[in-house]
Amino acid sequence: MLYENISKLVQYGIETGLTPICEKNYTINLLLELFHEDDYVEPEENYTDINLEEVLNALLDEAVERHLIEDSIVYRDLFDTKMMNCLMPRPSQVQKEFWTRYEKNPVEATDYFYKLSQDSNYIRRYRVEKDQKWTFDSEYGTIDITINLSKPEKDPKAIAAARLAKSGSYPKCLLCPENEGYAGRVNHPARENHRIIPITINDSPWGFQYSPYVYYNEHCIVFNSQHVPMKIERNTFVKLFDFVKLFPHYFLGSNADLPIVGGSILSHDHFQGGHYTFAMAKAAIEKHVTIPGYEDVEAGIVKWPLSVIRIRHKDEKRLIDLASHILEVWRGYTDEDAFIFAETDGEPHNTITPIARKVGDTFELDLTLRNNITTKEHPLGVYHPHAQYHHIKKENIGLIEVMGLAVLPSRLKEELELLEEYILEHKDINSNEKIRKHADWVSEFLPRYDHIDEENIQEILRTEVGRVFVHVLEDAGVYKCTPEGRAAFMRFIDNL
Repeated sequence: MLYENISKLVQYGIETGLTPICEKNYTINLLLELFHEDDYVEPEENYTDINLEEVLNALLDEAVERHLIEDSIVYRDLFDTKMMNCLMPRPSQVQKEFWTRYEKNPVEATDYFYKLSQDSNYIRRYRVEKDQKWTFDSEYGTIDITINLSKPEKDPKAIAAARLAKSGSYPKCLLCPENEGYAGRVNHPARENHRIIPITINDSPWGFQYSPYVYYNEHCIVFNSQHVPMKIERNTFVKLFDFVKLFPHYFLGSNADLPIVGGSILSHDHFQGGHYTFAMAKAAIEKHVTIPGYEDVEAGIVKWPLSVIRIRHKDEKRLIDLASHILEVWRGYTDEDAFIFAETDGEPHNTITPIARKVGDTFELDLTLRNNITTKEHPLGVYHPHAQYHHIKKENIGLIEVMGLAVLPSRLKEELELLEEYILEHKDINSNEKIRKHADWVSEFLPRYDHIDEENIQEILRTEVGRVFVHVLEDAGVYKCTPEGRAAFMRFIDNL
């Protein structure tokens, strides 16, 4: 079966355009070497419409049988990435093709690169498809919800091996350009099938790639070619708009640069963007404001659970100037009555999560005000999901959540399925350790529904999860959507 599956994999490469037909023999030989196989007989059957997951699994089983790898998700992922790289064009070829297409149309260039990133199995389509997705209609707009199932759970063997493995410093992190072509190890994913497009923003070298987990359409990552920490400053806004000018069909945003309100990787300067319109981008300005010295810039408070100032102008330089001014004032702003403190004991608390986009011929920048202060009552953050919602979402509210997409932990898949069973069968939720944390929540929302059965239980649970996520976003807002909160918001704007 080895020959048949190698033939199928090579045919997949040819069908998808990863492998030129003139490189067929070369690619077969690369794959044979991986399997320590000296012989090959071309199968008589012609294969078409190849199912990549099936072929890779068959080849991985063969590798296990030959004792080339251990039968573990981590080692299988390392090996199938090696196999896919045998089909792949070199980085320079990908870059040349990208920029050739870009000359015609930026959309054509990103379409090509996104397809290649999926065909190469860098984005594992068959895993991403397992993610559970739905929407929730809130007073702020249609919120996206996803339970992330595309990151594989490590098995105990691999976890033990990773613990014993020497801690490597190359690449320095998952975002460094040195990941391109890296074979990986038990504690660092393989990236041999990964390709990066070099771009220039703010007159400095950066990289453009897609996220392997694609939480939304064409979820891209733009990262500094140097391993330098996140920092929100004037140049941040310059970089965001330089990218949007290169790819006007994409938005680009940055996580904040402080713990709690920042992203998962603060050690490497990077942005996230894509070809998707989130609920926050669709939300209207609820109150227009005029900022002295910037009367020509449309500005206002967005109807959104987090505290967002939207500014719009056809000249992005005016937005860069105004955003820099707002950031500078916010960094040093304290309003004790609103529990906003610029710093405590020398630790800074105020920062911004910015998102840039182009709408028609107008540039737009959303500035989300963030504060990471903690108290005894809220040790994980005052403007962070509060403890009563941790059974659904405990993790930081980063850029993606700020825009209106809940990325929820994989544990919720099993927990929600158990809740369906326990609710329908009137079992005691407190009796099951896995779902005990949800008992108070369930008893709080059940009275809202007159009739619950197998037909509507999933929809009810998904609706209530959506409701919780909106509360989580409201917790993250430094100014609440109340008359008192909006008055405090205006006090800040009056200081600009």
